[in-house]
Amino acid sequence: MHSTAKIYIAGHRGLVGSALLRNLQAKGYGNLLTCSHAELDLTNQIAVESFFSLEKPDYVFIAAAKVGGILDNNEYPAEFIRDNLAIQTNLIHAANQNNVKRLLFLGSSCIYPKLCPQPMKEEYLLTSPLEATNRPYALAKIAGVEMCWSYNRQYGTQYLAVMPTNLYGPGDNYHPENSHVIPALIRKFHEAKQNNAAAVTVWGTGTHKREFLYSEDMADACVFFMNLPDEWFSTLLGSDEAKIGVFMLPVVNIGVGEDLSIKELADTVQIVVGFSGEIVFDTSKPDDTPRKLMDVSRLHNLGWLANTNFRAGLAHAYADFLA
Repeated sequence: MHSTAKIYIAGHRGLVGSALLRNLQAKGYGNLLTCSHAELDLTNQIAVESFFSLEKPDYVFIAAAKVGGILDNNEYPAEFIRDNLAIQTNLIHAANQNNVKRLLFLGSSCIYPKLCPQPMKEEYLLTSPLEATNRPYALAKIAGVEMCWSYNRQYGTQYLAVMPTNLYGPGDNYHPENSHVIPALIRKFHEAKQNNAAAVTVWGTGTHKREFLYSEDMADACVFFMNLPDEWFSTLLGSDEAKIGVFMLPVVNIGVGEDLSIKELADTVQIVVGFSGEIVFDTSKPDDTPRKLMDVSRLHNLGWLANTNFRAGLAHAYADFLA
């Protein structure tokens, strides 16, 4: 991407989009295009098509999505599949209609089966049932992958889907009911510290394992992909199995390649926040998927590695929460 290229970041105010915006600004990109939800409703097809027709971006990052924790996914499954399908469909189609050079669609590790072999390779997609609690969201993201793949096959576009592991960092959502695990724990331990509570209760047994990636590292990987030479980038865009007999998704995992248990996570957050009480695990609550570790060999083979120490990343996230 040339430094003067017009780059549109859909969803620039969220955890993912804001990290992309900071990374691009730090790298000297000065022609960045952003719109708030009030300025552009991405679920509105006519509005999106008018925006693309007027602005003509060269590159597009799709970081916009309706996201939430387990409670939100269970409570509002219709909104999660409806809104996410609408957002990505409108953006991908408008990108093709307006000759966008490259598009990066950000998915989620929840696209992989609930009991997926570990670590999760890109080709394990759709090999067994999904986790029921976030199936509508996961299916929407899978549809986004297929849409990128279909447009690449039919129109010769250059649309790549990347699947980040669990993210945390500046700009996260710390709502007590609909946040993800790290921001939820940061808030819990902070409030317990402020209230001099004797203990913090964490859902589940603490034995299930998760992988976590600092959002600034994720953004760096995304910009790395968009700057790959054509001869490398083209190898990531999937293959037409019907024509050449080779099955390859236009998907690359983004992660660190290491995981830790929720107990280890809670212990680390406790240290970073400075809470001196006990941690109690409520085993009556669900553990969710037993393990979710990404296979990042494809990413590493391209030459990119995450470089933020986990405890240091948590300290930055906690400072952001305090601010």
